[in-house]
Amino acid sequence: GGGFTWYEFDAAGTPDPVMFRNSYDSLVQFLQDAVSGYPVDPQQLYLFGFSMGTVMSHAIALSRPGLVRGVVANSGYVPEKTFLSFRWDALASLDVLITHGTMDPVLPVGMGRRARELYGASAARLEYREYPMGHQISEESLRDVTVWLTRSLDTPFTPGHG
Repeated sequence: GGGFTWYEFDAAGTPDPVMFRNSYDSLVQFLQDAVSGYPVDPQQLYLFGFSMGTVMSHAIALSRPGLVRGVVANSGYVPEKTFLSFRWDALASLDVLITHGTMDPVLPVGMGRRARELYGASAARLEYREYPMGHQISEESLRDVTVWLTRSLDTPFTPGHG
């Protein structure tokens, strides 16, 4: 217990449906408000998630294509068994970086590999990296994220290339 969470989950990592939906709805509203109420360009809007934050980032990117330009997904998974309908056919304008630790005891690396497999079958522009670390963001992975994000922001998106 203690600390802030997006939702509660069972032993298998499946999100509590009510809390997950409430967090998802709140995050969608926040992003829509940010884009409509401030000079925020959706083509420059990225979600950076770790663990549960990665799950939420995947949820947004996959169910609301066009709301964000990209996702940096650290040590998480795609929430496949939820109320969401994913738009795998509509991801041509999405940049995705997935990082995962090969020794992650909380969310095993197989979850990151599953996300790689799912995105890899779509038109999203994907990079996937593994690191010899646990459930964390290391200096090395953060350096790679910085390089990837800088390159992504500097590159006008042209679907189908990359």
